[in-house]
Amino acid sequence: MTSITTYVVDSFTNQPFKGNPAGVCIIEEKLDDAQMLLIAQELGLSETAFIQKKEQSNNQEFTIRYFSPKMEILLCGHATLASAKVLFSIYDSVENINFTTNENLSLPVQRKGKQIQMTFPIYDTSPMPAPKHLIEALGIKTIINSVYNSETNILLLEIDDRDLLESLRPNFVDLYNSHQKINGVLVTAPSTKGNYDFESRYFWPWSGTNEDPVTGGTHTFLAKYWSEKLNKTKMNSFQCSERSGFMTVELLNDNQMTISSEAQIVLEGKLFI
Repeated sequence: MTSITTYVVDSFTNQPFKGNPAGVCIIEEKLDDAQMLLIAQELGLSETAFIQKKEQSNNQEFTIRYFSPKMEILLCGHATLASAKVLFSIYDSVENINFTTNENLSLPVQRKGKQIQMTFPIYDTSPMPAPKHLIEALGIKTIINSVYNSETNILLLEIDDRDLLESLRPNFVDLYNSHQKINGVLVTAPSTKGNYDFESRYFWPWSGTNEDPVTGGTHTFLAKYWSEKLNKTKMNSFQCSERSGFMTVELLNDNQMTISSEAQIVLEGKLFI
Protein backbone atom coordinates (compact mmCIF):
# COMPACT_ATOMS: atom_id res chain seq x y z
CA MET A 1 0.00 0.00 0.00
CA THR A 2 1.31 3.42 -1.01
CA SER A 3 0.49 6.63 0.85
CA ILE A 4 0.27 10.03 -0.85
CA THR A 5 0.41 13.28 1.11
CA THR A 6 -2.75 15.09 0.09
CA TYR A 7 -4.17 18.55 0.76
CA VAL A 8 -7.38 20.44 0.14
CA VAL A 9 -6.72 24.13 -0.50
CA ASP A 10 -9.23 26.93 -1.06
CA SER A 11 -7.83 29.14 -3.82
CA PHE A 12 -8.52 32.77 -4.75
CA THR A 13 -9.70 33.68 -1.28
CA ASN A 14 -8.43 35.08 2.02
CA GLN A 15 -10.73 32.93 4.16
CA PRO A 16 -11.46 29.20 4.47
CA PHE A 17 -14.50 27.70 2.73
CA LYS A 18 -14.62 30.40 0.10
CA GLY A 19 -12.92 30.51 -3.29
CA ASN A 20 -12.30 27.32 -5.23
CA PRO A 21 -11.21 24.13 -3.42
CA ALA A 22 -8.55 22.04 -5.13
CA GLY A 23 -6.93 18.77 -4.21
CA VAL A 24 -3.13 18.68 -4.17
CA CYS A 25 -1.30 15.34 -4.19
CA ILE A 26 2.47 15.25 -3.70
CA ILE A 27 3.64 12.13 -5.49
CA GLU A 28 6.99 10.42 -4.98
CA GLU A 29 6.57 7.79 -7.70
CA LYS A 30 4.84 8.24 -11.03
CA LEU A 31 1.13 7.42 -11.16
CA ASP A 32 -0.62 6.37 -14.34
CA ASP A 33 -3.50 8.37 -15.80
CA ALA A 34 -6.15 5.94 -14.58
CA GLN A 35 -4.91 6.20 -10.98
CA MET A 36 -4.90 9.99 -11.06
CA LEU A 37 -8.42 10.07 -12.49
CA LEU A 38 -9.64 7.71 -9.77
CA ILE A 39 -8.08 9.89 -7.07
CA ALA A 40 -9.70 13.01 -8.57
CA GLN A 41 -13.03 11.18 -8.56
CA GLU A 42 -12.50 10.09 -4.95
CA LEU A 43 -11.77 13.64 -3.79
CA GLY A 44 -14.69 14.94 -5.86
CA LEU A 45 -13.33 18.47 -6.29
CA SER A 46 -13.41 20.43 -9.53
CA GLU A 47 -9.69 19.69 -10.01
CA THR A 48 -6.93 17.82 -8.27
CA ALA A 49 -3.29 18.65 -8.99
CA PHE A 50 -0.54 16.03 -8.93
CA ILE A 51 2.87 17.54 -8.31
CA GLN A 52 6.26 15.84 -8.32
CA LYS A 53 9.66 17.35 -7.61
CA LYS A 54 12.13 17.15 -10.46
CA GLU A 55 15.48 15.55 -9.70
CA GLN A 56 18.15 17.96 -8.42
CA SER A 57 15.63 20.81 -8.43
CA ASN A 58 16.54 22.33 -5.04
CA ASN A 59 12.84 22.32 -4.11
CA GLN A 60 11.99 24.79 -6.88
CA GLU A 61 11.17 22.73 -10.02
CA PHE A 62 8.05 20.55 -10.14
CA THR A 63 5.94 18.82 -12.72
CA ILE A 64 2.19 19.34 -12.42
CA ARG A 65 -0.85 17.63 -13.91
CA TYR A 66 -4.53 18.41 -13.38
CA PHE A 67 -7.53 16.09 -13.34
CA SER A 68 -11.22 16.83 -12.94
CA PRO A 69 -13.47 13.93 -11.93
CA LYS A 70 -14.13 13.44 -15.67
CA MET A 71 -10.86 13.98 -17.50
CA GLU A 72 -7.36 15.47 -17.54
CA ILE A 73 -7.37 19.29 -17.72
CA LEU A 74 -4.43 20.86 -19.55
CA LEU A 75 -4.23 24.05 -17.49
CA CYS A 76 -5.82 25.01 -14.18
CA GLY A 77 -5.18 28.27 -12.35
CA HIS A 78 -6.72 27.51 -8.97
CA ALA A 79 -5.00 24.13 -8.66
CA THR A 80 -1.68 25.79 -9.58
CA LEU A 81 -2.26 28.38 -6.86
CA ALA A 82 -3.21 25.64 -4.40
CA SER A 83 -0.06 23.65 -5.24
CA ALA A 84 2.13 26.71 -4.78
CA LYS A 85 0.50 27.44 -1.42
CA VAL A 86 1.30 23.90 -0.24
CA LEU A 87 4.90 24.02 -1.42
CA PHE A 88 5.57 27.46 0.07
CA SER A 89 4.21 26.16 3.38
CA ILE A 90 6.57 23.17 3.23
CA TYR A 91 9.67 25.02 2.02
CA ASP A 92 9.81 28.20 4.12
CA SER A 93 12.93 29.63 2.47
CA VAL A 94 11.76 29.14 -1.13
CA GLU A 95 10.39 32.28 -2.80
CA ASN A 96 10.15 31.07 -6.42
CA ILE A 97 8.79 27.84 -7.88
CA ASN A 98 8.44 26.72 -11.48
CA PHE A 99 5.81 24.20 -12.55
CA THR A 100 5.98 22.33 -15.85
CA THR A 101 2.66 21.04 -17.18
CA ASN A 102 2.07 17.86 -19.15
CA GLU A 103 2.07 20.02 -22.30
CA ASN A 104 5.56 21.28 -21.34
CA LEU A 105 4.22 24.72 -20.46
CA SER A 106 6.34 26.55 -17.89
CA LEU A 107 4.42 28.26 -15.05
CA PRO A 108 6.66 30.43 -12.81
CA VAL A 109 5.24 31.25 -9.37
CA GLN A 110 6.43 33.79 -6.77
CA ARG A 111 5.63 34.34 -3.12
CA LYS A 112 4.53 37.97 -2.58
CA GLY A 113 3.79 38.28 1.13
CA LYS A 114 0.36 36.72 1.70
CA GLN A 115 -0.25 36.67 -2.03
CA ILE A 116 1.05 34.27 -4.65
CA GLN A 117 1.78 35.54 -8.14
CA MET A 118 1.58 33.12 -11.08
CA THR A 119 2.82 33.78 -14.61
CA PHE A 120 0.51 32.43 -17.30
CA PRO A 121 0.32 32.65 -21.10
CA ILE A 122 -2.08 35.06 -22.80
CA TYR A 123 -4.57 33.58 -25.26
CA ASP A 124 -6.71 35.20 -27.94
CA THR A 125 -10.39 34.84 -28.71
CA SER A 126 -12.20 34.78 -32.03
CA PRO A 127 -15.87 35.35 -32.89
CA MET A 128 -18.13 32.31 -32.56
CA PRO A 129 -21.93 32.36 -32.39
CA ALA A 130 -23.57 30.83 -29.34
CA PRO A 131 -26.42 28.39 -29.96
CA LYS A 132 -29.82 29.78 -28.98
CA HIS A 133 -30.54 26.76 -26.79
CA LEU A 134 -27.28 27.30 -24.85
CA ILE A 135 -28.15 30.92 -24.10
CA GLU A 136 -31.65 29.92 -23.01
CA ALA A 137 -30.30 27.11 -20.80
CA LEU A 138 -28.13 29.65 -19.01
CA GLY A 139 -31.18 31.84 -18.31
CA ILE A 140 -29.99 34.72 -20.49
CA LYS A 141 -32.13 36.64 -22.96
CA THR A 142 -29.60 38.97 -24.57
CA ILE A 143 -25.82 38.81 -25.00
CA ILE A 144 -23.42 41.55 -26.07
CA ASN A 145 -20.75 39.32 -27.55
CA SER A 146 -19.86 35.68 -28.14
CA VAL A 147 -16.24 34.62 -28.70
CA TYR A 148 -14.21 31.42 -28.43
CA ASN A 149 -10.78 30.46 -27.11
CA SER A 150 -9.25 27.47 -28.89
CA GLU A 151 -6.50 26.64 -26.36
CA THR A 152 -9.01 25.97 -23.59
CA ASN A 153 -11.96 25.13 -25.86
CA ILE A 154 -14.17 27.58 -23.96
CA LEU A 155 -16.96 29.84 -25.23
CA LEU A 156 -17.10 33.34 -23.71
CA LEU A 157 -20.38 35.24 -23.51
CA GLU A 158 -20.52 38.89 -22.43
CA ILE A 159 -23.66 40.35 -20.87
CA ASP A 160 -24.22 43.86 -19.53
CA ASP A 161 -25.72 43.11 -16.09
CA ARG A 162 -23.57 41.83 -13.24
CA ASP A 163 -26.65 41.31 -11.05
CA LEU A 164 -28.10 38.98 -13.68
CA LEU A 165 -24.72 37.23 -13.87
CA GLU A 166 -24.74 36.59 -10.13
CA SER A 167 -28.34 35.36 -10.16
CA LEU A 168 -27.97 32.86 -13.04
CA ARG A 169 -29.33 29.40 -12.26
CA PRO A 170 -28.70 27.37 -15.42
CA ASN A 171 -30.63 24.28 -16.43
CA PHE A 172 -27.57 22.04 -16.59
CA VAL A 173 -29.28 19.17 -18.41
CA ASP A 174 -30.36 21.53 -21.19
CA LEU A 175 -26.99 23.29 -21.10
CA TYR A 176 -25.12 20.01 -21.56
CA ASN A 177 -27.35 19.03 -24.47
CA SER A 178 -27.05 22.44 -26.15
CA HIS A 179 -23.45 21.96 -27.30
CA GLN A 180 -21.16 18.96 -27.75
CA LYS A 181 -17.91 20.54 -28.89
CA ILE A 182 -16.80 22.80 -26.01
CA ASN A 183 -15.28 22.21 -22.58
CA GLY A 184 -17.20 25.04 -20.92
CA VAL A 185 -18.97 28.38 -21.21
CA LEU A 186 -17.76 31.51 -19.44
CA VAL A 187 -20.23 34.33 -18.81
CA THR A 188 -18.81 37.76 -17.98
CA ALA A 189 -19.99 41.30 -17.30
CA PRO A 190 -18.48 44.66 -16.26
CA SER A 191 -18.42 45.03 -12.50
CA THR A 192 -20.20 47.64 -10.41
CA LYS A 193 -18.85 46.10 -7.19
CA GLY A 194 -16.15 47.80 -5.10
CA ASN A 195 -12.78 48.00 -6.79
CA TYR A 196 -13.40 45.26 -9.34
CA ASP A 197 -13.23 45.81 -13.09
CA PHE A 198 -15.11 42.76 -14.36
CA GLU A 199 -16.87 39.66 -13.07
CA SER A 200 -17.47 36.17 -14.40
CA ARG A 201 -18.93 32.73 -13.82
CA TYR A 202 -17.81 29.49 -15.46
CA PHE A 203 -20.05 26.53 -16.25
CA TRP A 204 -18.52 23.28 -17.52
CA PRO A 205 -20.79 20.23 -17.25
CA TRP A 206 -19.10 18.85 -20.38
CA SER A 207 -15.69 18.34 -18.78
CA GLY A 208 -15.94 18.90 -15.02
CA THR A 209 -18.52 19.89 -12.43
CA ASN A 210 -21.57 22.03 -13.23
CA GLU A 211 -19.86 25.23 -12.08
CA ASP A 212 -16.26 26.02 -11.24
CA PRO A 213 -16.38 28.49 -8.30
CA VAL A 214 -13.29 30.55 -9.24
CA THR A 215 -11.32 29.90 -12.41
CA GLY A 216 -7.78 31.11 -13.02
CA GLY A 217 -7.40 29.35 -16.37
CA THR A 218 -10.21 31.31 -18.02
CA HIS A 219 -8.34 34.52 -17.27
CA THR A 220 -5.67 33.54 -19.80
CA PHE A 221 -8.07 34.93 -22.41
CA LEU A 222 -10.55 36.85 -20.25
CA ALA A 223 -7.86 39.31 -19.12
CA LYS A 224 -6.96 40.29 -22.67
CA TYR A 225 -10.64 40.49 -23.61
CA TRP A 226 -11.34 43.06 -20.87
CA SER A 227 -7.99 44.80 -21.29
CA GLU A 228 -8.98 45.75 -24.83
CA LYS A 229 -12.42 46.91 -23.70
CA LEU A 230 -11.29 48.89 -20.66
CA ASN A 231 -7.90 50.05 -21.98
CA LYS A 232 -6.17 48.70 -18.87
CA THR A 233 -3.31 46.25 -18.40
CA LYS A 234 -3.87 45.68 -14.65
CA MET A 235 -7.36 44.78 -13.45
CA ASN A 236 -9.19 43.27 -10.50
CA SER A 237 -11.49 40.34 -11.23
CA PHE A 238 -14.32 38.93 -9.12
CA GLN A 239 -15.97 35.57 -9.76
CA CYS A 240 -19.50 35.91 -8.40
CA SER A 241 -20.29 32.23 -7.84
CA GLU A 242 -21.87 31.11 -4.58
CA ARG A 243 -18.43 30.61 -2.99
CA SER A 244 -16.95 33.64 -4.81
CA GLY A 245 -13.30 34.61 -5.20
CA PHE A 246 -10.97 37.32 -6.43
CA MET A 247 -7.70 37.88 -8.25
CA THR A 248 -5.59 40.63 -9.79
CA VAL A 249 -4.51 40.14 -13.39
CA GLU A 250 -1.80 42.07 -15.20
CA LEU A 251 -0.76 41.82 -18.84
CA LEU A 252 3.05 42.03 -19.02
CA ASN A 253 3.41 41.87 -22.80
CA ASP A 254 1.69 40.24 -25.76
CA ASN A 255 2.42 36.74 -24.51
CA GLN A 256 2.54 36.71 -20.71
CA MET A 257 0.39 37.83 -17.80
CA THR A 258 0.34 37.42 -14.04
CA ILE A 259 -2.49 36.23 -11.82
CA SER A 260 -2.19 37.12 -8.13
CA SER A 261 -4.32 36.07 -5.17
CA GLU A 262 -4.36 34.18 -1.88
CA ALA A 263 -5.13 30.60 -0.83
CA GLN A 264 -6.00 28.77 2.39
CA ILE A 265 -4.99 25.21 3.32
CA VAL A 266 -8.02 23.59 4.98
CA LEU A 267 -7.05 19.90 5.08
CA GLU A 268 -3.87 17.79 5.16
CA GLY A 269 -3.76 14.00 5.27
CA LYS A 270 -2.65 10.73 3.72
CA LEU A 271 -4.36 9.05 0.78
CA PHE A 272 -3.74 5.31 0.42
CA ILE A 273 -3.70 3.39 -2.86
